[in-house]
Amino acid sequence: MYISNGRTRLIPMISGRPNAIANVTGSEEYSGINGTVSFFDTPRGVLVYTQINGLPKSEGKCNGGIFGFHIHDGSSCSGNETDEFADAGAHYNPDECPHPYHAGDLPPLFESDGYAFSAFLTDRFTIDEIKGKAIIIHDKPDDFTSQPSGNAGKKIACGIISV
Repeated sequence: MYISNGRTRLIPMISGRPNAIANVTGSEEYSGINGTVSFFDTPRGVLVYTQINGLPKSEGKCNGGIFGFHIHDGSSCSGNETDEFADAGAHYNPDECPHPYHAGDLPPLFESDGYAFSAFLTDRFTIDEIKGKAIIIHDKPDDFTSQPSGNAGKKIACGIISV
């Protein structure tokens, strides 16, 4: 990290070693999904850097290609016949805020030819608070309105945040 003129230079950080990482893999139906979500501690919050491959490709410019993306409060990517990642639990929400103000509510992933890249800064959680939690990609975009979880659809990929 570089600091000059009171500003934090975040982009050089992503070439370094993250403070935590989640290796994300798809469900049985979406087995081609894979990638990483890296977490970097900064003086201004946590920089979340995401690269995902193998997402379902959108069917035209007005259909698909946007995926809900959340930290969940569970610590496992296991599940059952109806929800392969049921043990990931609900959205991480330690302050019991309404949706979309859960600490685990993240910006959606935008797919381009099966690939998604995202980088954003947040102060909604610290790395220590999210260690061991699940990170989930859903098959629909979050509507940022519906309670309790934004009507983001089925969980299609999961990873556990580890240091």
